[in-house]
Amino acid sequence: MLKERGNWREARRENARASVLAAAWELVGEEGLAALSLRELARRAGITTPTVYAYFESKNAILDAMFAQAAQAFIDLKATLPVTDRPAEDLLTEARAFITFCVSDIPRYQLLFQHSVPGFTPSPESYELAVAALERTRELLARNGVHDQRQLDIWTAITTGLVDQQVSNDPGGDRWSGLVDDVTRMFLAQYASGESV
Repeated sequence: MLKERGNWREARRENARASVLAAAWELVGEEGLAALSLRELARRAGITTPTVYAYFESKNAILDAMFAQAAQAFIDLKATLPVTDRPAEDLLTEARAFITFCVSDIPRYQLLFQHSVPGFTPSPESYELAVAALERTRELLARNGVHDQRQLDIWTAITTGLVDQQVSNDPGGDRWSGLVDDVTRMFLAQYASGESV
C-alpha cells in the first residue's frame, strides 16, 4: 500500500512539473526567454509562486528542464530522419530538418544554441543530451568523408549562421533558410571525400 501511495505521489509530482514546463514554454513562446519570471509562470500554471519552488528549486532549474526537453526533441527529430546509402543526401536532409526545427521555435533555438540567458548553464545531464545530438551530425559528416573537428565547427557555424540570419532578418520567411541546399553543396565540395549532392 505504501509503495502504491509513493508511486501515486511521484506521478502527481511529475504531472505538476510537466504542467509548469508547459506553461513555461507557452510563456517564452509568446514573449521570449527574457520574459520567463516565476511569478508569471505561476500565474499561467494556476499555482502560487512558492508552489513553483516545490517542483523546481530555481528559475535556472526550470531552464535546465526546458533545455533537456529541447535537446531530447532534437534527438527525437534526428532519429526520424532516413539513413540511406547516399550520405550527402542524408546530410542535406538533416540540414533542412535542423533549420526547420530551429526557426519553428525561436526560444527553443535560443536556449539550445545561443546561450542567451545570462547566468544559465545547462546541467551536465542536460548538456549530455545536446552532445548526443551533435554526435549524430559528427557521424553523418564522417560518412561523407569529413572527420576533422575544425570542419565540424565550420559546419555548425554555417548551419546556425543560416538560422541566425533567418530569425534576425526575415522571421517567417525563407531568405536564408532557403540557402541550405547551396551551402550544403559548397561545404561538401570543399571537404567531402565521397559523393556530392
